[in-house]
Amino acid sequence: MSEPVIRVEHLKKFFPVKGKLFEKKQYVKAVNDISFSIRRGETLGIVGESGCGKSSLGRTVLKVHQPDSGHIYFNGTDITKLNEKQMHPYRQKMQMIFQDPYASLNPRFTVGETIAEPMEIYQMYDPKERMERVQQLMETVGLKPDHIRRYPHEFSGGQRQRIGIARTLALNPEFIVCDEPFSALDVSIQAQIINLLEKIQDERKISYIVVAHDLNAVRHISHNIGVMYLGHLVEIGPAAEVYQNPKHPYTKALISSIPVADPDYTGLGKRIILEGEVPSPIHVPKGCPFSTRCKYCTEKCKGQMPELKTVGEEQVACTLYE
Repeated sequence: MSEPVIRVEHLKKFFPVKGKLFEKKQYVKAVNDISFSIRRGETLGIVGESGCGKSSLGRTVLKVHQPDSGHIYFNGTDITKLNEKQMHPYRQKMQMIFQDPYASLNPRFTVGETIAEPMEIYQMYDPKERMERVQQLMETVGLKPDHIRRYPHEFSGGQRQRIGIARTLALNPEFIVCDEPFSALDVSIQAQIINLLEKIQDERKISYIVVAHDLNAVRHISHNIGVMYLGHLVEIGPAAEVYQNPKHPYTKALISSIPVADPDYTGLGKRIILEGEVPSPIHVPKGCPFSTRCKYCTEKCKGQMPELKTVGEEQVACTLYE
């Protein structure tokens, strides 16, 4: 079997919290001992509640945030300790699609200038070839040729996201982190962007991490799903298995919350209502982070964080499966 494009081992990223002078330093444990791998042409969807560390995980894998510990391997090479100069050639192959397509585009640049800029930075092609490449990329993402001289404010949200995707593809990346790429878009536009990302993946064998709140959107685009809770990965496995046969109590509650258009449809089962509040990410409970809201909680759960165990096709961090 081929080497994964991305392999992450025991990754941690903690953010310091400003406090009063002489107080003990506190940290938000955004990414806490996470491991996974992604093969060429695969998509790993990351889901969970707001503040669980999904976006921090994606940005740490790209080394936008410097990891505190653990290892990140890109095509078998450990890039964890590389400085910015050493990371420069890898940045070309590891790209990101941002949540807000308008905020991520320079309002003073035309569409053509926006898409061409990464190629200029990496000195790819001569000026004539560069513009030909820009036209090809615009066609790939469904933009018209005459859009090349327009500015971001002249486009809809879906068109801006297409511009962002074209810019991301300019450097021929092998791995892309999509950080909430559908959240600012209407449902019909979301479907178009999902179809576009899948088409690009089929043609170029690009690997994705897709971070999103929309559970249905993640389900459609992902080969595998990882479920995060308070910085921990509590379940990971094939998308169909995670959605149809969730193992972790938190995953079951999360899947049960997916809205269903047909009021008579009961295929997903009864809605699971979690009691209690989400603990502070600064003061994560000892042991399993979900223990304060789990009806299956035992003293063992409160003692130590369960390790991911293989259960069928999935891996689950829960004492119910030990």
